[in-house]
Amino acid sequence: MGTGDSGWAGEFPALPPSKNPPLAPSTLQAGTLRPVFSIVVFGSIVNEGYLNSPSESEEFCIYNRNPNACGYGVTVGVLAFLTCLLYLALDVYFPQISSVKDRKKAVLSDIGVSAFWAFLWFVGFCFLANQWQVSEPKDNPLNEGTDAARAAIAFSFFSIFTWAGQAVLAFQRYQIGADSALFSQDYMDPSQDSSMPYAPYVEPSTGPEPTSMGGTYQQPASAFEPEPQGYQSQGY
Repeated sequence: MGTGDSGWAGEFPALPPSKNPPLAPSTLQAGTLRPVFSIVVFGSIVNEGYLNSPSESEEFCIYNRNPNACGYGVTVGVLAFLTCLLYLALDVYFPQISSVKDRKKAVLSDIGVSAFWAFLWFVGFCFLANQWQVSEPKDNPLNEGTDAARAAIAFSFFSIFTWAGQAVLAFQRYQIGADSALFSQDYMDPSQDSSMPYAPYVEPSTGPEPTSMGGTYQQPASAFEPEPQGYQSQGY
């Protein structure tokens, strides 16, 4: 979730669509590089990460014949790519979120998810690099798929920094939102505050009164007030 890569406006308060600031270059780079790196990793393993041996009928993983290494790289790459698409969609929808609580949850989830994926990519890089290092040359005498295997390792390493950088950007976005008055749970829109007193209505003066330029508005007598009963004498 780029803000970060998100491209969220610098503060949490919603802005009109015409006033939403453009995405920062760092945000655009983070949002573009992460899915590209994920595609490179799982694409390299799927296309050239499995080898055939003349003496065996089944394919085996290029990383020390360890199917868990290839499986981990493909799984992490695909899931990371889907996560990128999810948060890119959230970035587009984020300016339309009016609830402060929902915005806070979105930013916190971006921090946690980005840090989690940075850890997974670190594990993947160490795992693939270790298995590649202990691979037997006799398993691949023609050096088939070696460039793809190295590319998967390299882009796993690059992905660590892109996801960690995204977590840092999201944390900075959270701090900016925390400093905003609208981020506080005690904030209330003045237009919705029923306890705010209203100023009395002042009617412009229409009479010749010299001592006053206007009079205070008084509510007219209600039509439901009882009228005096009985005959009243009138003076002549």
